[in-house]
Amino acid sequence: MSQRFALYIAPPADDSLHAFAAGWLGWDPETGESPVPAGVAGIPPAQLAALTADPRRYGLHGTLKPPFRLAEGCDDGLLIVAVEKFAATRRPLRLPPLQLAALGNFLALRPSAPAPEIDALAADCVRAFDRFRAPPSEAELARRRAAGLSARQEANLQAWGYPYVMEDFRLHFTLTGRITDPAQRDILLRHLEQETRPFTRKPFAVTELCLFVQPAADAGFRVVGRYPLAG
Repeated sequence: MSQRFALYIAPPADDSLHAFAAGWLGWDPETGESPVPAGVAGIPPAQLAALTADPRRYGLHGTLKPPFRLAEGCDDGLLIVAVEKFAATRRPLRLPPLQLAALGNFLALRPSAPAPEIDALAADCVRAFDRFRAPPSEAELARRRAAGLSARQEANLQAWGYPYVMEDFRLHFTLTGRITDPAQRDILLRHLEQETRPFTRKPFAVTELCLFVQPAADAGFRVVGRYPLAG
């Protein structure tokens, strides 16, 4: 089975952050449309498209349960019921305002202050839905290890199929792929600081869990459903 599922935080479809991100990345996971991104002065369109290619496949999202294939004996119907029930037991969260940050070689929005409540929710999602996760392939394990993992990240990879969970989890909403040219990084940083300013002035509300699906390896992720945090 090639399709993958993931549990994400994503802004509502009628939210201005969703509209900005769909236009910036050139992918709307809600509708499956591919808006033509606006340009950035100083970066040719083809280079800009390459710099946003990785996050484009996913749409704007904050990961709670990283992408996984369904385990044998599980189906999407069972997963959807489980997500709905889980969300009904959890309360909405009010996180610190987002801020633009450089994380390694890419740019992302992330909470401007520690938010232990979202860390706890992500850890609970990883645990609660692990029974639906098929083990990663040897190729997937090798790809993760190629990045260079700490002992704790290697333990996470073996236990949960992904290295950056539990203590290594950091909520972020990716806006670019790897940027290796310092001049381009500075241009994009200035541009995105201006473009994201409206979304960094108030607390960030988390009111629902979003189930996403990637139907095939070369396809973009789509929203399957949004499940209110109603606890």
